[in-house]
Amino acid sequence: MIFVDTSAVYALVDADDPRHAVAVSLFQAANDNDEALLVHSYVVSEAADLMRGRLGTEAALAFLHDLAHFTLHWIDASDHAEAVALLAARNRRGLSLVDCASFVIMRSYGVTHGLFFDDDFEREGFALYSG
Repeated sequence: MIFVDTSAVYALVDADDPRHAVAVSLFQAANDNDEALLVHSYVVSEAADLMRGRLGTEAALAFLHDLAHFTLHWIDASDHAEAVALLAARNRRGLSLVDCASFVIMRSYGVTHGLFFDDDFEREGFALYSG
């Protein structure tokens, strides 16, 4: 199982994103290796809003209808509280609540690799999935 961040989902969907080709390659490798793709509800919300704002409602809805391809973890009150505590503990400019929730969920599932284009994941000890 690998985790998928907003940055990777968006790069996959937007052909004009500078990381689009890399995202396509990484997602293809994950698919070829039968990797389960883990996301959580905050990533879904963040990615859909980003797509809607930059690419239009149709792109966001297509992503939302494709969620069956992902293992979706719904953030609950406990997850949220852990993410807020981590955000406070790290106290780093640019680190988001969504990222902290991602770290919490990755650790709870024992996931060490992900599809992301955000340096905060590596700072937190996670590795970029390379296939």
